[in-house]
Amino acid sequence: YFPQGDCFPCPPEGCPMMGHYADRFPDKMKRENQKYFLNTGADEPFAAWRQKVFIKLSGVKKTRGDINLVYYDTEGHTKEYEIANGDLSQDDVYTKYLDVEMNPKNTSKIEFIWNKAVFSLLWSRLGAETVNIVHGEDGRR
Repeated sequence: YFPQGDCFPCPPEGCPMMGHYADRFPDKMKRENQKYFLNTGADEPFAAWRQKVFIKLSGVKKTRGDINLVYYDTEGHTKEYEIANGDLSQDDVYTKYLDVEMNPKNTSKIEFIWNKAVFSLLWSRLGAETVNIVHGEDGRR
């Protein structure tokens, strides 16, 4: 079992693989009763791509609500992921590991959404100063 985040980024020898290429990781094969865990998507083809998201906020100093990213692919599918909720501050960088069910090669855009808490002041505004996404596969943003 790997707690979320402990298996990314991969160790210097690379991410251990199951199946045909497992022999590239001989130290893992020496263990008896080795357990493997695999994150999958909810729908076919059940693939998930590990990504690390960094978001630096801009706007009001502090507010309450949640921030989400919506992924769009080239076929018109969308998937929304929550990055943070509760107290939000422009001084913080919000980091989260996501298992995105959309191939990064087919992602057409990613939208930043801020949902204000009901009791927040109506005039407050919040945006994303920067959004960086690192793909677990090869480190591209």
